Amino acid sequence: MTASNSTGRIRFAPGQIVITANAAGLLAPDEVASALARHLTGDWGTVCADDAEANEEALIHGDRLMSVYGQAKRRFWIITEADRSVTTILMPEDY
Repeated sequence: MTASNSTGRIRFAPGQIVITANAAGLLAPDEVASALARHLTGDWGTVCADDAEANEEALIHGDRLMSVYGQAKRRFWIITEADRSVTTILMPEDY
């Protein structure tokens, strides 16, 4: 399922943006930048409906946000901590 914010406006501050060494080695910089832009506008990528709803609630209540982008071996996550201090780009095996 893909959730999307039709306004394209940034919906939250990402804090410090970091990427794991594994993700940096596997993903193209433009792919990461595009996914990060989507994440910040509330396009949660291919999360399930329940996770998309949880993200929308997290925007209101200050909980963790998680998006999923890419496919197969290039599938990756973007996670913003509840306190919005850090946003991490990582491969699922990095978790």
